[in-house]
Amino acid sequence: MALHLFPSINLFNFTTKLQTSKVHASTGRTSSRFAACKASSVANQNTDNIARRSGNYSPTVWNFDYVQSLKSDYGGETNVKRNNKLKEELRMMLEKETNPLVQLELIDALQRLGVSYHFEEEINNLLKGIYLMSKNPGHGTWKENNLHATALECRLLRQYGYWVNQETFNTFKDETGDFKACLVHDTMGLLSLYEASFHLIKKESVLEEAREFATKNLEEYIRRNKEQQNYVSKLVGHALELPLHWRLPRWEARWFIDAYEKRPDMNPTLLEFAKLDFNILQSTHQEDLKHASRWWNEDSGFPQKLTFARDRLAECFFWALGMTSEPNFEYSRRVSTKVLSLVTTIDDVYDVFGTLDELELFTNVVERWDLNAVDQLPDYMKICFYALNNFVNEIAFDVLKEQPFLITNKYLTKVWTDLCKSFLLEAKWYHNGYTPTLQEYIENAWISVSSHVILMHAYISITNPMTEVDLKFLKTYPSMIRNSAMILRFTDDQGTSTMILRFTDDQGTSMDELKRGDVPKSIQCYMHETGASEDEARRHIKVLIEEAWEQLNKDRLENSTLSRAFIEVCTNLARIGVCLYQYGDDGHAGANGAVL
Repeated sequence: MALHLFPSINLFNFTTKLQTSKVHASTGRTSSRFAACKASSVANQNTDNIARRSGNYSPTVWNFDYVQSLKSDYGGETNVKRNNKLKEELRMMLEKETNPLVQLELIDALQRLGVSYHFEEEINNLLKGIYLMSKNPGHGTWKENNLHATALECRLLRQYGYWVNQETFNTFKDETGDFKACLVHDTMGLLSLYEASFHLIKKESVLEEAREFATKNLEEYIRRNKEQQNYVSKLVGHALELPLHWRLPRWEARWFIDAYEKRPDMNPTLLEFAKLDFNILQSTHQEDLKHASRWWNEDSGFPQKLTFARDRLAECFFWALGMTSEPNFEYSRRVSTKVLSLVTTIDDVYDVFGTLDELELFTNVVERWDLNAVDQLPDYMKICFYALNNFVNEIAFDVLKEQPFLITNKYLTKVWTDLCKSFLLEAKWYHNGYTPTLQEYIENAWISVSSHVILMHAYISITNPMTEVDLKFLKTYPSMIRNSAMILRFTDDQGTSTMILRFTDDQGTSMDELKRGDVPKSIQCYMHETGASEDEARRHIKVLIEEAWEQLNKDRLENSTLSRAFIEVCTNLARIGVCLYQYGDDGHAGANGAVL
């Protein structure tokens, strides 16, 4: 029903020789002011003789002792001083550069190397200046007849919320309305055009044509140069596998550091800074994971008490890290990891272990949020509800310390209630053998994928000060949250192939879930409803994924109240779905060797 995580991610330390390392993180401890659960095991007289399903989940490969043994040599004062020195050199470089194209290329490199968060003020000022300059006739000679410059400007400005008209690319068309034939030899121009096209919104036909034109000619470039391993061919192959806009920034940074090192005009100061910063930040993530592991194994006790559920703490942290990797968002990563761990456990209660009568009881208790009603639950559900209640109170208490008049409990309990109600509906579908229509499935699935829960907590954990206006707005589940959720849900259901917009026979996690007896996913619902073949169903879901991305792009441009940091979190959550289900694996359920 909810989230499933992909295991085989490798992050490395940079030394003279690359050495593998691990990363992760999560939450704080539960204080004594919250309700305590005295249940010591999942079984009691209520549940001993009930036949229950099993998810057949593998044990975690991230055992407690191993996680606590993680260490890094990069958190010391010497490395931090060197990092700060390099940062100031790069800051001066940004400030002194006056060529708009060089500015854009430097911003692009900073982003892809994962270090742009150090220079947000400088980048914002530069892009604002370029945007204002583009509005003045006669000030665009630097990009005239330069497809690479025009497309790079379009992509970066749209990425930061500035509207760039798609008509800007009409200057690269001939009298017949087609893109000029001479452009097929401009590989970097085509690559920049391709990447910019993924920022399109609905009915932008010029950018749709641009994507088709660029994709066709870049694929031809790969065919002609399949034996080459130079910088440009690596970039093209990487882009055709998955566009930059759909990639997780932190994962992309690790790949691009290696690629950038082979760039002919590589900036050695920037490369050294990127490597050092990656490793310093990774040392922070390792400490975060240790904290998370202590909460999960010692404070919550879930792995010992709820043995039917997945033990996937490290994989949950990967989600949190994918949404917010910057050092100033440590609290958000810890909150998100705890959220994802609770979601995973409760998902297994509904998917695997609970009877329908028990699930209805549990949903009712969550909806009422009444500690006095907990006694009617079996022990394993008491454990879940007490943990959930304590967590919500913990977050609310943290908020009250900063903003004493802002009450967040009512917003947090609502998202958990809505999630449990959606889980219950899917459980009823399963127990009744009901296959919903695609629309019925969608209306429930964007909730059961749990994005609204994750994003409400993310907003609270990264935003200071918060406003009641924003919380009320998020409580309505606006388009940005819905579209992020649908991308996550559909990519889980369908699984993207190794070539963008082409789907293989993989189905993300859905095949494993169907074997466990879960309700049909989007593909099966569409096939059952329309009589379509599996290939036809896949094509239809692919279109829905594209439409959700187009709407999410529009949401990013039209948002006027939410912070850019939260907008990126929403987008990153969608990217996680594309990234983790790209090859059809179910790492969260299988956990066959996660290396994060």
